[in-house]
Amino acid sequence: MNDALRPAMPTNNELPACPLHSAQAPSSSSSLSTRHKTMVLTGASRGIGHATVKSFSQAGWRIITCSRQRFDRGRCPWDAGADNHVQVDLSDYRALPKAIAEIKTRLAGAALHALINNAAVSPKRPDGGRLSSLITPIESWMEVFHVNLLAPILLARGLFDELRAGRGAVVNVTSIVGSRVHPFAGTAYATSKAALACLTREMAYDFAPFGIRVNAITPGEIKTDILSPDTEARLAPTIPMRRIGAPEEIANVILFLCSEAASYVTGEEIQINGGQHV
Repeated sequence: MNDALRPAMPTNNELPACPLHSAQAPSSSSSLSTRHKTMVLTGASRGIGHATVKSFSQAGWRIITCSRQRFDRGRCPWDAGADNHVQVDLSDYRALPKAIAEIKTRLAGAALHALINNAAVSPKRPDGGRLSSLITPIESWMEVFHVNLLAPILLARGLFDELRAGRGAVVNVTSIVGSRVHPFAGTAYATSKAALACLTREMAYDFAPFGIRVNAITPGEIKTDILSPDTEARLAPTIPMRRIGAPEEIANVILFLCSEAASYVTGEEIQINGGQHV
């Protein structure tokens, strides 16, 4: 073929771009940065809450914690922890307005990007056994439902404007016991977690038009202080993965649900239990 008629071959610099990689690589400023993002978390002093604070802190978030205990710098050595801690008893609904006002003061007009409703109580018999529906005192019912169900919606409503400004995410921590009778978890705790799962769906529907996503995670048997001493030995062999979960494994999913990677996820209840629910 006459060279004059031969189609010109592109040089390496002129090779057509792969359609899957033709978009310009994102700059560091457009990456999934968590700088200046803020979250509020209840039940931060131990277990899943403690692991979640560490996970978000390592990802660069500012964390405002809420628990009935004072801030313990020995257990919680993250920056500005004491200044970003609100001590509140969630079993007393009359204490919520003051706590919400304190959170707003700490936000100082800034947006809120995540609310994690993790605090929960699970009363037991004096011997550590399960409190059934036949023997659970009315005082225990009231405490459990105030902490496990009422506090999450009161906090979300009280911080609605800040969540809306941040197009934030709410994550409610439910439990596998909300869908089955458990040998150790009591009736009040189980029913409060079932109700929280239902509340999550209702909130997801109601909050979505305002750019706020609401999801739930449903842990199975996790190594926390709330776990009964015999639980691991008795239940681990019945779990398909043959082990109890770690709090960090729950925290990782919570962080995902609060990230841009989950920007179109709302109204979901994610099971985190090693296959225990199947």
